[in-house]
Amino acid sequence: MPLLSDVVVPSATRIAMYCQRDGAPSHYTRHVTQHLNDTFLNRWVGRGITINWPPRSPDLTPLDFCLWGGGLMKSEVYRKTVDTRDELPVNILDVIACIKERQDALRRTTRHVFTPVAKCTDVDGGIFERLL
Repeated sequence: MPLLSDVVVPSATRIAMYCQRDGAPSHYTRHVTQHLNDTFLNRWVGRGITINWPPRSPDLTPLDFCLWGGGLMKSEVYRKTVDTRDELPVNILDVIACIKERQDALRRTTRHVFTPVAKCTDVDGGIFERLL
């Protein structure tokens, strides 16, 4: 099942949704870029496109700081061995379903983003990671 299917994300939500990518070189191949142009026309953030993501820009998303980067989701996703390409999205969806039920984890994630936002404000939008 595609992660952006109507079952997972309603089409009305997908129409208004933006996609933000990190700087991984594999995310900038022609194939990936074409897919994003088709799926998120003028609604994706990256290098050298309509909504340019500045180099070394601090990423202030709660998902990156806590759910994935902080290890909560990543450690759960890889708790089960992933042997095939099809198993990874299944593991991710299973973990998302469990995390949705854990309101305490979601609240902590949301609260955790305030520290990076405050540090970013302190340095007037500059690089702040060394201050965390």
